[in-house]
Amino acid sequence: MSGALARWNGLPAEEAAEDILACGGSKAWAKEMAERRPIADEAMLLTASDRVWATLSEADWLEAFRSHPRIGESAGREAASARSAHWSGEEQRGLDLAADEIRSALAEGNRRYEERFRRIFIVCATGKSPVEMLEILQRRLRNDEQTELREAAEQQRQITQLRLKKWLHS
Repeated sequence: MSGALARWNGLPAEEAAEDILACGGSKAWAKEMAERRPIADEAMLLTASDRVWATLSEADWLEAFRSHPRIGESAGREAASARSAHWSGEEQRGLDLAADEIRSALAEGNRRYEERFRRIFIVCATGKSPVEMLEILQRRLRNDEQTELREAAEQQRQITQLRLKKWLHS
């Protein structure tokens, strides 16, 4: 068991939920993760996270989405913590080098997405170029509401997995 995981396993439940919240952005997810302790290793942590994520309500998913900044921005409307904002910046680092027309197209796509779906566009940006993110955004704008909700939830699940790994090794 890693030192971070052993420390987390030993925290009081409320503190443990607060400590892990930046990884998933949903208070219900964080509370349920804390209730599943002790968790022995990284693989069990990631599996538990996926299982909890799959049981959450749409409102819990939307709460997690709100913890992120828009693609191309630096802070979410309801950022879970400074840690979450820092991770978002790392995940979107490739946008710093994007051409102005790509940044403008992403901003316009974000606006259209929010107008259509009434939430921000969520994509697991790690390892994706600005052009790839724009293509994904344009494709997802054609989704119906339920398809898009499921796709956004899957992107959030992937982000959570990456953040849990960072959290364990920080």
